[in-house]
Amino acid sequence: MLHDATLTFDSPAGRIRGQRDDGVVRVLGIPYAQADRFQPPQPVPPFPDVFDADTPSPLAPQSASPVVDQLLHVVEAEVDEHCQRLSITLPADVGDDERLPVMVWVHGGSYVIGGGDLPMNDPVDLVTEQRVVVVTVTFRLGVLGFLGDGERVPANLGLLDLVASLGWVHENIAAFGGDPENVTVFGQSAGGDAVAHLMISDGTEGLFHRAIVQSAPLGLSRGRSRMNRAMVRTIGAVGPDTALEDLLDRQTRAERIAMPFGLRGGMPYGTQYGFAPLPAERDLADAWRRVAPRIDLMIGSAADETAMYVPVLPVVRRVARNRVGRALVRWWLVRPLTEVIYGRDARRFADRHRAGGGTAVRYRLLRGATRRPTGAAHMGELPMLLGRREAWAGSTFVSERDWPEAERRGPGIRAIWAEFARTGRVTAPSDETLTFDRG
Repeated sequence: MLHDATLTFDSPAGRIRGQRDDGVVRVLGIPYAQADRFQPPQPVPPFPDVFDADTPSPLAPQSASPVVDQLLHVVEAEVDEHCQRLSITLPADVGDDERLPVMVWVHGGSYVIGGGDLPMNDPVDLVTEQRVVVVTVTFRLGVLGFLGDGERVPANLGLLDLVASLGWVHENIAAFGGDPENVTVFGQSAGGDAVAHLMISDGTEGLFHRAIVQSAPLGLSRGRSRMNRAMVRTIGAVGPDTALEDLLDRQTRAERIAMPFGLRGGMPYGTQYGFAPLPAERDLADAWRRVAPRIDLMIGSAADETAMYVPVLPVVRRVARNRVGRALVRWWLVRPLTEVIYGRDARRFADRHRAGGGTAVRYRLLRGATRRPTGAAHMGELPMLLGRREAWAGSTFVSERDWPEAERRGPGIRAIWAEFARTGRVTAPSDETLTFDRG
């Protein structure tokens, strides 16, 4: 390593140059795989020359999300179909022989939006406070990554990208001060759903040792085959030469076709069972039981997940303007939907994991970082885990007034997540922010 503004790492993937920044070293936008459109990911040959890892990973192609755009700061970023990239953030003073716990972040966004290197996913505080190595992964989304018939277009390409990224981490992370025998995969929302499915994906055995599943909509993950077939018919014949704009238009039309399928239509793109790398739906429970002894699990959800939508639904927002209205919305709408989509299946997942011989910690987020009337809403823990003031504060989701409290509570949240990554345990007591069921 060189002791200047840059550091060059000698890895099996080749020589890779990162940048010192704010107490960490950032190694940005490393290709972990390559893939033509609608094709599985393939290994990247070692770099023949030094790879300058100084550019954030591009976003996968995606349409705008009106809900997210109303809640969060809109960020401009490069978009590229060849988005199989990851970024590594490590302490600036990591020793040559040091091996730190590795935490691999899988972003959320209903499998249609987001990217690993968006500012809201910046792990700098987690890295500097907890002395861990954090890897953020970008992968294919939507029609390009999570819909296929298994014949003309493979299914689960985005999940296969994630499997490939974990293989890259296993082979290369020691060169960046990480311990390949102590890897935790963590993700929120669709990212949490992906983490749960990576646990039972072919090709992942031995690639990670702990999993943190945050607010995964597991209640929407089953019984999707009819909806998926209807969406595939709507997408129609597509191929390498189909214009990207046309593909995204078809993706939107397929989302509309999914709406009559009830709550599942709220997240129409996602993992498909019976296609590589996943087992058939009837074999899911047995698959998760089998892996339980070798993967420590932390899983949980927020008390008011679906409250995230209150500020962006005009009718509901008007009802929730006063104390009585907020109570009605919370107890008659938010809490029941939260239980069906998130809470119930998180409890069942933890119980099954323990019954299979594994260790499971279940948490419940009681206070998020968001303003009223959203409460402990979906994404409520993220401003206290990843990202800095400029990524969150002043948005509809986190007001400037609320940010100091989120900043105060952030180190405690990050310490809990990092303790689990180091040891597979959570010793922190339950408090006003989080409650724990340790089995």
